[in-house]
Amino acid sequence: MPLTAVLTGLGAYLPPRRVSNEELADRFDTTDEWITSRTGIRSRRWADPGTSTGDLAVEAGHRALKSAGVDPEPGAVDLVVLATTTPDHLCPATAPDVAARIGLTGAAAFDISAVCSGFVYALETAANAIGAGRARTALVIGAETYSTILNPADRTTSVIFGDGAGAVVLTAGDADRPGALHGFELGSDGTQKDVICIPAGGSRQRAALAEPAPGDEYFAMEGRKVFLSAVQRMSESSTALLDRIGWPVESVGHLVGHQANVRILRAVAEQLGIPAERAVVNLDQVGNTSAASIPIALADAAAASSLTVGERVLLTAFGGGLTWGSAALTWPDVVPA
Repeated sequence: MPLTAVLTGLGAYLPPRRVSNEELADRFDTTDEWITSRTGIRSRRWADPGTSTGDLAVEAGHRALKSAGVDPEPGAVDLVVLATTTPDHLCPATAPDVAARIGLTGAAAFDISAVCSGFVYALETAANAIGAGRARTALVIGAETYSTILNPADRTTSVIFGDGAGAVVLTAGDADRPGALHGFELGSDGTQKDVICIPAGGSRQRAALAEPAPGDEYFAMEGRKVFLSAVQRMSESSTALLDRIGWPVESVGHLVGHQANVRILRAVAEQLGIPAERAVVNLDQVGNTSAASIPIALADAAAASSLTVGERVLLTAFGGGLTWGSAALTWPDVVPA
């Protein structure tokens, strides 16, 4: 029998500092109503100075392993995949350091950069390793400190993004077991790479042998293009995946989309024909945490007992690159730590 990746552990970590809309309204000469009406976000978490993406990833990883009942020691996990846009360093990858700090020295470990689609990309990568027999247990983490790359003069991006980390443990098992991952659908369109980007800091800018323009070291995006593309790509990706694995849309218990904007989430649910109340939303309290948003949303929904063991759950995301992706699983009997 072929091996299937089964979700057996779940954990999330948010930095303690809560940043309200009122705090940002004072800074950017705007209002709570303006921010909420356009994004659905009421507050977000930002890491304190000195706290890195790796620090958040370690906390979430520990919690996911505890949830799965896996002791954090060498040999307990074969693979660690970290999805992030905000690594601790350009070189080396953050995942090996995170693995070592958790206690998983010796495990294969690497980063994946697909911006807000990163967790779904990382999830498929780990699931494929398990399916191929290359790993028995994998730790998949999405972690971000977007507060470190936001332009302090840009109201549009600064009110949207938050920091945090979420993680899952995948274990080799049977396809009929609750928690089994049943399929993925990924895609990209590099012709629109400039829609979401940080212009400076990479080899492209450095090879130009010119100083970057003011502000180019910060994250930037074209909001309207992102909105339209996100709705289209997440809807199409979800539909393609459901068709391929033979799940009627009405059989989906919950939709867990990337927590970018409440209007995007509602539009995707409407396009798919999934009732709005079955779309998990937690961005009102955490903002857009990019690659961390789906595992954090899963942890919040599980903690609130919103997900039922055995129900069909659809994940979908859209991010810079442009990238997008969807995943399908049956919900396990798991308690987030």
